[in-house]
Amino acid sequence: MSDAFIAFVRHENSVLLMQRGDNVAEFPGAWDGVYGIGDPADLDAVMKRVEESTGIPTSSLIHVRSGMARGVEYGNRLNDITPILFLTDSNEVEARTLYQNAEWVDPGEVEKKEYSISQLSELYGDVAAYLYIVKTTIGAEQKVAKEMHARLSGTGSLQDIQTEIYGVLHPTLMRGYIFVEASAFHHVEKLIGRAGGATTPLKNCSRVLPGTVPLGDVTPYLEPKAATAGIEEGDEVEMRAGAFKGERARVTHISEGKEMVTVELLDSMVPIPIELRADQIRVTQRVME
Repeated sequence: MSDAFIAFVRHENSVLLMQRGDNVAEFPGAWDGVYGIGDPADLDAVMKRVEESTGIPTSSLIHVRSGMARGVEYGNRLNDITPILFLTDSNEVEARTLYQNAEWVDPGEVEKKEYSISQLSELYGDVAAYLYIVKTTIGAEQKVAKEMHARLSGTGSLQDIQTEIYGVLHPTLMRGYIFVEASAFHHVEKLIGRAGGATTPLKNCSRVLPGTVPLGDVTPYLEPKAATAGIEEGDEVEMRAGAFKGERARVTHISEGKEMVTVELLDSMVPIPIELRADQIRVTQRVME
């Protein structure tokens, strides 16, 4: 058990980073979590330290998990630091004690801070996760994702990373890529067999792209979009199904709640309104073009 800790605080999709004061003896001006001296198992004392440093009340903190102690260089000595993760419903912060500034950042930006305490991103990964992109053969995304799940549920050589991989995501709108949520880059490399050792390289899967992915960049691909998204009244479309498949039409009304559209055939002598699902048409010319 270590006698020091770094507490990380998450609010929705952001993590709180604190900037040490310029007059602090160790890592002046560096970005940090909330550092404290004491027993990491005493969560009441840890939360009190978070409140003292950030102004976030202890009543707003929920303990998520604590990691294993990690050796971190502080000056000329090696300290065992235990990372701890909390959730909060408050995003109002006042930097105090060691700290002069505070900032809510996307977890994917943690490792990009130009100056931070030693091993900040690794400490955060020990209790949370980052998103990494795996490059795949176009069209083989689902097969690769299924094989990843199979490897993670097996009893072979990957058992040691099963608790380090939190999810495998395949957004249907992205081709040739899969997102893997994991505590560290090398765990994803081991999952696909690109880290050396006995793991067989995963077919149709070439590499893990360097760096972490900000959640803000990924969220638009994970949120389901309505079939009517991108369709406007006046757009010219091509019918993709039904008796009028291949015919040209113009959109006259959109029922977004039902994801239905009403169109009129362009080549018909008598304009007859036809109601159909939005996914049964393809926009060929937008009204503003």
